[in-house]
Amino acid sequence: MKQVLLLLFLLPFSLFSQEIIGTVTDKETKEPVPFARLQLAGKVAATTNESGEFTFTITSFPVTCIITATDYYPDTITITSNRIEAIRLKPIAQDIGPVVVAASRRRQSVEELTISLDIIKPELIANKGITDLEQAVDQVPGAYTMDGQVSIRGGSGFTYGAGSRVLVLWNEIPLLSADVGDAKWNSIPIENAQQIEVIKGASSVLYGSGALNGMISLIEREPTEKASLNVQVQGGVYDDPKRKSLKWWTKNPQFYQGDVTFSKQFGRFGLTLGAYGFTNDGYRQGETEDRGRFNGTISFRPKKIKNFKASLGWNAQLQKAGNFIIWESDSLGYQPLGGADTSVAGSSLTYNRGVRVSVDPSVKYVDKFGNKHQLRGRLYFIDNKNYTNLSQSSKSEVWYGDYQFQRGWNNNSWVLTTGVTAIANNVTSYLFGDHKSLNGALYLQGEKNWKKVNIVAGIRGEYFEQDGRQGDSYYYFGKDSTTKLPIRPILRAGIHYAPLKHTHLRASFGQGVRYPSVAERYTTTSVGGLLIFANPQLKPETGWAAEFGVKQGVKIGKWRGFVDVAAFINHYDNMMEFTFGFYKPDSIPISFNPNNPGFYKNWFGFQAQNAESADIAGAEISISGEGTIGPIRVLALLGYTYMDPVSKNRDSAYRASFSDSASNMLKYRFNHLAKADLQLEWKGISIGGSMRFNSYMKNIDAIFEDGFLGQEILPGLKGYREENNTGSLVFDARIGYCYKEKYKVAFIINNIANTEYMTRPGDIQAPRSFMLQLSYKL
Repeated sequence: MKQVLLLLFLLPFSLFSQEIIGTVTDKETKEPVPFARLQLAGKVAATTNESGEFTFTITSFPVTCIITATDYYPDTITITSNRIEAIRLKPIAQDIGPVVVAASRRRQSVEELTISLDIIKPELIANKGITDLEQAVDQVPGAYTMDGQVSIRGGSGFTYGAGSRVLVLWNEIPLLSADVGDAKWNSIPIENAQQIEVIKGASSVLYGSGALNGMISLIEREPTEKASLNVQVQGGVYDDPKRKSLKWWTKNPQFYQGDVTFSKQFGRFGLTLGAYGFTNDGYRQGETEDRGRFNGTISFRPKKIKNFKASLGWNAQLQKAGNFIIWESDSLGYQPLGGADTSVAGSSLTYNRGVRVSVDPSVKYVDKFGNKHQLRGRLYFIDNKNYTNLSQSSKSEVWYGDYQFQRGWNNNSWVLTTGVTAIANNVTSYLFGDHKSLNGALYLQGEKNWKKVNIVAGIRGEYFEQDGRQGDSYYYFGKDSTTKLPIRPILRAGIHYAPLKHTHLRASFGQGVRYPSVAERYTTTSVGGLLIFANPQLKPETGWAAEFGVKQGVKIGKWRGFVDVAAFINHYDNMMEFTFGFYKPDSIPISFNPNNPGFYKNWFGFQAQNAESADIAGAEISISGEGTIGPIRVLALLGYTYMDPVSKNRDSAYRASFSDSASNMLKYRFNHLAKADLQLEWKGISIGGSMRFNSYMKNIDAIFEDGFLGQEILPGLKGYREENNTGSLVFDARIGYCYKEKYKVAFIINNIANTEYMTRPGDIQAPRSFMLQLSYKL
């Protein structure tokens, strides 16, 4: 009888209840807005899924619904029936600036950040015919690349084969190798990146070791219901260098590249695919390169589990390349020391085969309370085979896992991000030996957002051990204290204030740490006649970065951009660098024998040392933006950076390794760095140009100029530097035509003035090149 009465009581409500089904989309892009909240009478009735879809039930019409979402203006609608059109929200960020992810592991407007961040759009990469991430980063104000090493605001010098102080992320997961701790720049699928975000300054709280000098984050483009297809092919040729002695070829070297990307959302399945191929004859003798890769992501959103998404991403690359390290002489700067015939013992040229494979499973879930859960994983496998010298081959694996919890309150006026990370590295190598390491961390970051002010603060606890040996992550209370923690704390704090609508002030402080790589601790080998010695006692680098900046939004017609001015100071302790010296083991007795000087020579060479304590202060101004001024579309990225990189190491023996021992300037740094890229478009016609300038590199290792025991390491370098002591200025130019927004042809000239310049000693860069590019977009 009770069940019958209950049924009769509920029957009227079931007869009159209505299921409301709809979608929330971006007003500008028409793409779905995930995790938007729909409120009825002050209570959340539904949250959209990854496709922007929602469902909820009401019992009467009409009803007022308030829709809110991060980075969008709220909207209010009146529901009068169960059939409603798509709800379109206007993005806040579209008022001036773009949306970024890397700074706080969530979507934010770039002008609201408390740190400096620059964005590289895929359009710039395509316009310039860029072939790898290293070239792309070299366009960013304040960034500089040297033969695989990236320095942001002078934070890194040059050490061949050493670990990176700049952390590289693909889809918010670190992408540094387990053996060298470096980024394999040419294997990162920039063709499938939605954008590249470059953070300047220590960023270790959310991402961990390696982000001591900054971070480069690439986010893969998301598939939409509309299929996207991009095809690009380009080919080019190197011109003869100005100096005839540099030319070694009878036929000018050529290079070719082609890539295809596709993405589409098939109902509850998402698919992103990319394929890439590149071949280069090389402007340096023997430095040929062939590589190909295949990458993509498959995602699935099950119908029975709302707000749940599972993904599996991958990237696989195979490459073969010649490795040019040291020139024959300044006159024969494009030829390797000892010649290009690797069968001759004296040749410094090597040929390598590389395999890079990453597999990235991940799940994302937003529960009924609006809590966001993400679980990410990666297996990153690298196999380097040195055909010339098999004893320098190695294999390595990185096993990565991260769980992140994120919760926002009151329309994200409060945001909490916390999580746990675990990394296991395994290295098998003739060169370094076999090694294993473990890295675990807990992190917590809180954000409070008011109308004009937002603050952020975070802490990370890092644990690290290598080959079962602890101590690298110990934290001591005081300089001479024996009291320690097994976990190293890392802090971050920042504040943003907007006194006017488009004026943004910021200040930030962040700490960083970088643990020694296997290569830095355990390499024992020779490179072009130079001996390299292991140093198992190498300590971690630590540092902090502080900054104050002003970002001013600018609108000229429909052109929107920013002028950004920043003052910064970075401090580093125990900086690792390979230092030349006498490294005889204490276990080997030695007595002076003037008749056998070669015995002593066997113990002179380079060893990774905690050689530096340093301060780098400076200022930076940049201008970036895009849009139309009258009938012309203008894309701009310009910047100038002044740096004062000062060595704090006063040890006379160490200072003797400076080429300019009277200077306090850190080795392999500049005082001035300027970048500019500008493109103008009108009725399908585009004209663009780039400029890169750096002042003279005053200080390098003295042995490269002076040699050792009568032997020149880089023949002719000292005279070359004395003659070329004004820095370098390089210009590029391009022109193109786009037909019906689908077909494009472009002609690109890099190094248009055929300038001869070096990025590091003995590394003369490419002469002028001409490139033809064809592309298709659907």
